[in-house]
This record gives sequence, C-alpha cells and structure tokens, in this order.
Amino acid sequence: MEFKVSKKENRFTLTLIVIGVLFTAIGIMTTYSGDHFLTRLLTNGLINSFFFFAIAIGALFFLALQYATETGWYAAVKRVIEAIMGYLPYGIGFMVLIFFVITIKDGAHIYGWMEPEVLDPKSPHFDEMIHMKSTYLNKPFFWIRTVVYLGIYLLFWRGFRNRSLEEDKIGGTEIHFKNYRKGAVFLVFFAVFSSTSSWDWIMSIDVHWFSTLFGWYTFAGIWCSSMTVLVILTLYLKKRGYLPKVNDSHIHDIGKWVFATSFLWSYLWFSQYMLIWYANIGEEVIYFMMRIEHYPFLYFGMFMVNFIFPMLLLMSRDAKRHAGTLTVIGIIILLGHWMDVYVMVSGGSLGANAHIGFLEIGMLILMAGIFIRVILHNLTKSPMTPVNHPFLDESIHHEI
Repeated sequence: MEFKVSKKENRFTLTLIVIGVLFTAIGIMTTYSGDHFLTRLLTNGLINSFFFFAIAIGALFFLALQYATETGWYAAVKRVIEAIMGYLPYGIGFMVLIFFVITIKDGAHIYGWMEPEVLDPKSPHFDEMIHMKSTYLNKPFFWIRTVVYLGIYLLFWRGFRNRSLEEDKIGGTEIHFKNYRKGAVFLVFFAVFSSTSSWDWIMSIDVHWFSTLFGWYTFAGIWCSSMTVLVILTLYLKKRGYLPKVNDSHIHDIGKWVFATSFLWSYLWFSQYMLIWYANIGEEVIYFMMRIEHYPFLYFGMFMVNFIFPMLLLMSRDAKRHAGTLTVIGIIILLGHWMDVYVMVSGGSLGANAHIGFLEIGMLILMAGIFIRVILHNLTKSPMTPVNHPFLDESIHHEI
C-alpha cells in the first residue's frame, strides 16, 4: 500500500511552519539587539537543529540494532523507522549551517573556546584551562570531527535505505545478511560517535566542565525521543489504515522501548547528578549550580516529566497498547526531552539570561513543522510494508 500525503496533512504542516515563522519573527523583534540577540538566536538554532537531527540518528541506530540482532518483530514497522531516519540529510544541513555561523562568529558566546582572546596569553581574557584543552578544542579539529560524524551517518543511512528498496525488488537473503554485517559495523561507529559528538557539540559549551556520563546520558535522551516519535507515527498511520499488518503486539513492543529508554535516561540523569553532588567538587558542581539557581523549575521539571509520567502511566500492559495513552504521553515525553536539550545548551550559552519566549516557542514549532513534513514525504517513496523482508511473516504473526 502506497502512502499519500493528504491535503489535511499538508495544511497542518504548513500551518505549523507559518505559526513558527510568525512566533520567531515576534521573538526576533522583541529581543535585545547586539551580541545577546545573536547568541540567543543561534542557541535556539542549535537546540532545535540538534533535537530533530538526534531523533533521525536515533532511528538509524535502532534500525541498525534490529539488523545486527536479526530481530523479526520490527519488519512490519520498518518503513516507519526508515521515514524517520530519512530526515537525516535535512538535519545535517541545519546542523552544518548553525555550526558554520557560530564558527565565523568566533563561537558567538556559545562555544567559548572558539574566542581568540581566551587563547592569547597577553589578553585579559586569557583562560589557562581552555588553553590546556586547545589541542582538542579548536576550530579545524572540531570541523574535521563533525564532518567525519555526519559523513559516516549519511553513508550508512544511504546504504541501508538503498538496500531496503533493492530487497523489495529481488528478495532473497543476500541483502539481509549484508545489512546484518553493516548494522554491526555501524553500532561500533555509533558507540564512539554518540559520545564524542555530544562532547563536541553540547558538553563543550560548558567548556570548564566535564562528565564521564554525559555521552551516555545524551544518547539515552536521543534513543527515548526516537522511540516516542516511532510509536506516535505508527499509531497515526495505523489509524489511517496504512499499516494493516501492525497489531497490538507491535505497538506493545514499541511502547516497551519508550518505557525502558525513559528509565535508562532517568537512571543516567540521577547517576550523573548524584555522583557530582556527593563529591561536591567546585569545578564539577558548577554545571548544576547554574541551572538549579536560575531555572530550577525547568531543570527538575523536565526530570519529573521524563521519569514520572512514563513510570506512572506506561507501567501496565494495557497502557502500552492504548493508542490514546501512548500518544498523549509520547507528546509530553517529547516536550520533556526538548526541555532537556534546552537546559543543556542554554545553561552554558545564555546562563542566567536563558528563558522561554516567543523565539524559543516559534523555532520549536517551525522545526517541528519541517520535521513532520519531511517524514510524511518520506513515507510516499516506498510501499508501507517491505515486500521481501525475510522476517516479514514472523512479524505479521508476532504475538506477545
């Protein structure tokens, strides 16, 4: 069955984009001019570019995981996963654009280690700690690493997508086993890149601070956000009659992933916070002090949203099979993880000046509209059910 984007869906995404543009314009007009305005604008660009890019990367990781473990149940929702990860080229484009502007603006007060004066011993702004990290944190090496990350992601995305379409035409198991090998290789790359890229793109904003759990913590948020989008999109498509082979057991399995990854994220949030709080070392607690002192509601609120809601409302078997519950909780979880990214980025770039206004809401709605529109368009490019997947029959008869 071929998916077709309806006029209603087109109007919905266009409405989101228009509202996002209007809110963003209002935010720009009401924001102070000068460096603060540029920093706030680029901060929000980085937050939203990374958030939606990360969802696509999470989908790519999840598909590779299914290939590497030769999982059978997922075949019926494989094309939904591919549609989400199909946002990757657009996400890469937005990320490169934001990084380019930040770089030519010498960090734009977001990446403090890009500012030339902090590395000049004669400057009153010279920073000894940043100077010690400059072998790793410098513009050329930052861009080399970024190009490698994005290039590898794009390469594997194209390979998985092309082989998936080819499998529909020729069948057999040769392509399946090639995906199995490529999936295992990608997981090796991702095990490294998911941490190092989060250090480069997010943790280096708080250049004087570091955490050995930060990479895992960021990865858990990415994975949970991707699973949440997957379950919401699957439920929507099933409601429209496009996924007749998806049953309650498939929905239950995706719901379990949402539940499990929410707990994984919560565990890592608590582990990172508790260990640093207990040690109470000045250069480590500064990260939390900034956020707790200036916006405790956002910081602890997003933890409650991302932990309490899934724990209380997705614990039971029935809840993981109920479309209404999964959709409402999924939207709440997505907003919670957006707040997590907002706190991670804004706490370091804007500090006490960070707040959510028209600009923040507008850019979120704008990027959400683009994200949804791209995914819906991706769904039209191939049959909703993979024709010759070797595990399709197992998936169709999946029951738990």
